[in-house]
Amino acid sequence: YPYYKDSQYTPIEVDDEKFLLKPMNCPHHIEIYKSQPHSYRDLPLRLAEFGAVYRYEQSGELNGLTRVRGFTVDDSHLFVTPEQLEDEFIAVVDLIQYVFETMGFHDFRARLGVNDPDSDKYAGTPEMWEQGINAIRQAADKAGLNYVIEEGEAAFYGPKLDFIFRDVLKREWQLGTVQVDFLLPERFDLEYTAEDGQKHRPIMIHRAPFGSMERFVGILIEHFNGAFPLWLAPVQAAVIPIADRHNAYAYEVADKLKQAGMRVEVDAGSDRMNKKIRNAQLQKIPYMLVVGDREVADGTVAVRTRANEDRGDVALSVFIEQATALVESKSMAL
Repeated sequence: YPYYKDSQYTPIEVDDEKFLLKPMNCPHHIEIYKSQPHSYRDLPLRLAEFGAVYRYEQSGELNGLTRVRGFTVDDSHLFVTPEQLEDEFIAVVDLIQYVFETMGFHDFRARLGVNDPDSDKYAGTPEMWEQGINAIRQAADKAGLNYVIEEGEAAFYGPKLDFIFRDVLKREWQLGTVQVDFLLPERFDLEYTAEDGQKHRPIMIHRAPFGSMERFVGILIEHFNGAFPLWLAPVQAAVIPIADRHNAYAYEVADKLKQAGMRVEVDAGSDRMNKKIRNAQLQKIPYMLVVGDREVADGTVAVRTRANEDRGDVALSVFIEQATALVESKSMAL
């Protein structure tokens, strides 16, 4: 905690006890590890949570969702043996790249943050830092990852591999991170019984594929300008009846879409059809399904996209099949 003294909240005293809003989740996962003895057979031990943390950022640094004082980290800590370190690290790198690719984040780079030997903000011995840096380099090289080394970008307890995403405005954001830590297992006296019957120190891997969930969502909104791919869109389709007599069929269409797992709304308001379509487009809803006399008679929907592409009448069963396939594959297309 002393390493967060400039950004952590002051303690709160209640009934002669001091409470502190946690700036990090690591010590809590360490306490879980320490709550019972471990053998080499128990490792790797992976603990994960969406954990709330609090840091008192300066008011001038706050910025929407991308820089906040209370945020949620998809935090995970892996306790591994030296023999497991490389494979576990590569698996984390693969996971982070999978997350980025799935979200459509293709423009990113990797940065290996190492300590500045002239700075006093880093803990641990030179030997620990050398071990950590070499471990990351070997694993990243084996994974075929291109990265740049930047001095002074490490965590206080060890080197880290950060994934820097460039958004549509060409701004860079640090999102996913993975860190190798020899220091905290030493500081907290972590042990496991090795195959030789002796006590050994585990190595910790700190992992956060998304980083701050609030920041990730904020960047996601800006990157897509609110026009999310179908599988991410809060509302995936708006059913628009042309007149009141088409409302019953519109709700029937919506029910079938919901049964297929889609998120759908019906606009049965009094606005004219073109106004309803425009409203849905302004909300960036991927599909507008217009229903009138012909669609009721034929069991179809007239499909429009938020880009104002008119795809004409499509059998409802065909639309559901096509849309659910796009959702299941997490496609960026409509």
